[in-house]
Amino acid sequence: MIIGFIGFGKVSQNLFKLIQSEDIEFVTSCESRSAKTIEAIKKSGMEILDAFEEVCLKSDIVICATSPKSAIPIARKYGGKVNGIYLDLNNISPDTTMEISEYVGNLVDGAIIGKIDSDNPILYLSGMKADELEFLNEYIHTRVISNKLGDVSTLKMLRSSYTKTLSALLIESWQLAKDRGLEDEFFEILALTEGDEFREKSLSRIKNTLNSSKRKSEELDEIINCFGDSELIMVKAALDKLSQ
Repeated sequence: MIIGFIGFGKVSQNLFKLIQSEDIEFVTSCESRSAKTIEAIKKSGMEILDAFEEVCLKSDIVICATSPKSAIPIARKYGGKVNGIYLDLNNISPDTTMEISEYVGNLVDGAIIGKIDSDNPILYLSGMKADELEFLNEYIHTRVISNKLGDVSTLKMLRSSYTKTLSALLIESWQLAKDRGLEDEFFEILALTEGDEFREKSLSRIKNTLNSSKRKSEELDEIINCFGDSELIMVKAALDKLSQ
């Protein structure tokens, strides 16, 4: 079996690390990739093809993990070249997932839940072909939600509306405490109710959010587009905060 990656960021790198089998080969391309990504690809030792079109033609499973805004353009450009399963792991709305299905025949709607570079994330799947990926449970905890495209995307949006809004509020409160020289005391009083590991987890969340604010803003845009009929007051406020 051959698994091909479109995009080789943290999600793909961790999947490559976790899915190790003599029966599975990995391929990708350095086409239009950044110097940092190219370095990671070469370090991995996987087979490097000249173009992503070749990756799609050669692979039994194509994994797309790039960014919300590039999900549709990539599907439009390469979806017709995929003979196997196309697994989209981008943080996109169900509407975006359904649009991608117009360009991809065997689409599976997927999400990595948990810290993306941890040893025990959970892979959630939905779609008619999702059952065919249950074998991945040998390498990463895999759960098939349903055979309906969009179910996992909806869950991703709901989860993100909570976690990213909470992250924005945490950053705001932390900045206020830090500006007043009360950072240690801020985490100390919150740890009384939130647990001993709250400071460590919070600082990790703050760092991750600040380092990937552009991508997270794109994800919040997806949430707003997904639940446009709702007020989403807190989500819109979080987007304003991250945009700053």
